[in-house]
Amino acid sequence: MRIAHIITRMIIGGAQENTLLNCLDLIEHYGDDVMLITGPALGPEGDLLQRSGFETSAANDPGRNDRGRAGELNIQLLPSLRRNIQPATDWNAARAIRRTLRQFRPDVVHTHSAKAGLIGRKVAWSLGVPAVLHSVHGAPFHAFQSPLARETFRRCERYAAQRCHHMISVADAMTDLMVDAGVAPRDKFTTVYSGMDVEPFLAADQHRERIRARYNIAADRVVIGKIARLFHLKGHDDLIDVAAQVVRECPQVLFLLVGDGILREPLKQRIESLGLSDHFVFTGLVSPTEVPALIGAMDALVHTSLREGLARALPQALIAGKPAISYDVDGAREVVINDQTGFLVAPRDRSGLAEALIRVAENQPLRAKLGGEGRLRFTDQFRHQTMTRRIRQIYETIASR
Repeated sequence: MRIAHIITRMIIGGAQENTLLNCLDLIEHYGDDVMLITGPALGPEGDLLQRSGFETSAANDPGRNDRGRAGELNIQLLPSLRRNIQPATDWNAARAIRRTLRQFRPDVVHTHSAKAGLIGRKVAWSLGVPAVLHSVHGAPFHAFQSPLARETFRRCERYAAQRCHHMISVADAMTDLMVDAGVAPRDKFTTVYSGMDVEPFLAADQHRERIRARYNIAADRVVIGKIARLFHLKGHDDLIDVAAQVVRECPQVLFLLVGDGILREPLKQRIESLGLSDHFVFTGLVSPTEVPALIGAMDALVHTSLREGLARALPQALIAGKPAISYDVDGAREVVINDQTGFLVAPRDRSGLAEALIRVAENQPLRAKLGGEGRLRFTDQFRHQTMTRRIRQIYETIASR
C-alpha cells in the first residue's frame, strides 16, 4: 500500500513517537511505500527525527528518501505547516499538502494532530483518496480554553470528521469525549493503544545504578519521576505544592523531572523558594531512547497533567515494573487501576495526591506488587507491532470498500 502520514510537527512527544513507529513498521513488516509529511519541529521539546537518525534539512523535495533505522522513510518537510493558526500560512500548507499528495498518489492518508488533521483530511478527501483516517491523540478542545475557543475547535473537529472514513483513538476515553461533544458517531471510532518498543522498558532496571550515579542520587533515595514537557497544564505546579508534605513524611523522597520547556526557570525558582531544591532533579531535554533508563532509576511515576489522551509515560512505567500515581483524566484509568497497578487521584486533589505519593514512597513491597501487575497486564498490549497490525487492518478494511 502507498500510505501518507501527516502530522504538524515531529517534536519529541507521544503522538510523534507513535507516528514514527507506525511508519517504520509499515515499511519493515508490510513492505509498504510510506511518506511522512510534517512541518518544522519548532519549540523547546526537541526534534524527534534528528534524534532518531533522520535528516530533514532538505525541506520539501518530492521523491527524496531519508534513510532511517528501518528501510527508507520518505520524509517531506513542509515549512508552511505550523502549529499556530495563521490563515495565510495555513493556506500555503494546504496547497503544499495537495501538491505532495497528488505526486505520491496514496491509497491511505492518515493524519495526526489538530492542524494537520484539519488541513490533511480536507485535502485528502477532496482528492478522493480511497482511505482517509485520523488519529485522536488528544482533543484540541478542553475545559481550560475560553468558551469561544473551545466551541471553535469543536466545530473544526466536527467538520474534519465528516471528511474522513474512520478515526483511531489512543484510548476509549478519547472516543467518549469526541462522541459526547458531537464530533462523530461512535461507530466511526476504533481504539488502538499507542505502541512502543517495550523491550528497553522490560530491561530498565539494568540502568538503575548508572543513572542514579549520573544525577548523584543516593541508593537509599526513593525516586518519584515525572515525564512531561515543562509546560502549562502538565501539572508540575500541583506536584510542587504537595512536595513539602511528602518530604516531611518521607524525607528520603526525591522527584526526578524528565523533560524541558518554557516553565523550567519559574519552576526551579518556586522549588528554591520552598527550600526543596535538594529534593528535585531536572534532567532537561532527553532523547526518547534515554527514557527507559531514566524510568529504571525511579521507584514510581507520577502524572499530574490536566489533559492528555493517554500519556505514554504511564504504560512505559508500568511495563518497567514501576507503579503509577495519576490524575484521573482522559485515558489514565485504562492503565492506572486503583490498588492494582497504582492510584488514581481526582484532578487538582492535592491532599489525595500527597496521600497516594506517601503511601507508595513508604512501602517498597506495595511498589513491587503494583509494578509487577502493571508489567503483566500491559507489556503485550502496548507493543508497537500490535498497534501497527491493528491499524493496517483498518486501512485494508476501508480501502477494500
